Amino acid sequence: MTVSNTIPFHLQGNYAPVEDEISSGELEIRGSIPSELNGRYFRNGANPITGESAHWFLGDGMIHGVRLREGKAEWYRNRWVKTPFYEDPAKPVIDLENLDFSSENSKANTHVVYHAGRILCLEEGHVPWEISDELETLGPCSFDGRLDGSFTAHPKICPTTGEMLAFGYSWQPPYLTFLGISEVGELVQRRDIDIPAPVMMHDFNITAKRVVFMDLPVVFDLDVALAGGMPFSFQRDNGARLGVMNRDNENGDVQWSEIDPCYVFHPLNSYDIGDRVIVDVARYPSMWEAGSGQFTTTAELWRWDIDTVSGDVSETQLDDRPIEFGRVADSRVGLQYKFGYAVSLDLSEKTAKSNGGRLLKYNLEEGQSEIWEFGDGNDPGEFVFVERPNAEAEDDGWLLGYVYNRIEDRSALVVLDASSPGGDPLAEVLLPRRVPFGFHGSWIWDDR
Repeated sequence: MTVSNTIPFHLQGNYAPVEDEISSGELEIRGSIPSELNGRYFRNGANPITGESAHWFLGDGMIHGVRLREGKAEWYRNRWVKTPFYEDPAKPVIDLENLDFSSENSKANTHVVYHAGRILCLEEGHVPWEISDELETLGPCSFDGRLDGSFTAHPKICPTTGEMLAFGYSWQPPYLTFLGISEVGELVQRRDIDIPAPVMMHDFNITAKRVVFMDLPVVFDLDVALAGGMPFSFQRDNGARLGVMNRDNENGDVQWSEIDPCYVFHPLNSYDIGDRVIVDVARYPSMWEAGSGQFTTTAELWRWDIDTVSGDVSETQLDDRPIEFGRVADSRVGLQYKFGYAVSLDLSEKTAKSNGGRLLKYNLEEGQSEIWEFGDGNDPGEFVFVERPNAEAEDDGWLLGYVYNRIEDRSALVVLDASSPGGDPLAEVLLPRRVPFGFHGSWIWDDR
């Protein structure tokens, strides 16, 4: 693909949007799809309807999905999430005269998750949007009218209780609200939490006993917002804090601990060890200095070890390679774990390439890592771990993700054996088009 220095990087190469929705059946497969993989892999990303957007994060949500069953790839489909922006692309993305976080004016472009019978398309500024198994838009989801504010793109589904824990942040007080959705999909908890400033809180952490919020110095910036860009800038003087809240006392105090200023889009995982909380994150030293809206630094794997008695935090770098889009087994979210997976991804070059080409498997217990190499010209996005039914080991399962081939200018859904790093793919489902670089996805079983 032709790369131009005059076009923003998020509108060229494989960041560039695709222009239409297509459906394709009976897809070509290299290798063999495991017969147990019966379900759908959906991944969300920003794909501006007009072909243009002011920032990579501001495009319209588009789901790219592949249906697998009994060793076959039955279809590929891509569909926009048909929010109000689909009918009226000229609507302002950020309406400074009406900062209504309960509205349906979501881009729905960041994540797609399944919980309690709903498939939800998420971004962090508004209510979720629901879609069907076939990727058709069903409409906004306010949990029977109980949600009247923003909802994170990164809820956590507790593997022991089945509940979905979430939060919302706002540019107006209250700046932070904790939310709890029951195993059957009812919004049953809501708590406003006091923080000093309207920060961009993209993600958070849970353990079996606690919730950990990240109050970091990417702060709402009205001047940047008025200029039409991402309305946040890194404000080091705001400081950085971690807030620990006990899950069994929703009205109890939040314990705040100071850390070095930094930014985190995505943690890898977190868990309890007695009075300590371990949080592993992809940590940027800063983000969007002077409101640039560009990635000028890279994230590396760090660990925060929080002593909930003293409030002290130990900060340790675990790896110096650039990473993003970390995932663990769904059954280990919030629990002590051994394995994590992340793409070695450097966004700071501001080019139309991912500068990736490899997927890392971390063994956190032994302090080791192993690598899948995808080869020159192949750029992976996020990979999702899918646990084998009746698995006996934490890494007994598969990794699924889209990989873009620059030479062929198209993508494949790649299936890896999670227990065999470095091995060839078990299967590559060749897609009829490229899948633009996007954000997050989920595997949704047929028998859920």
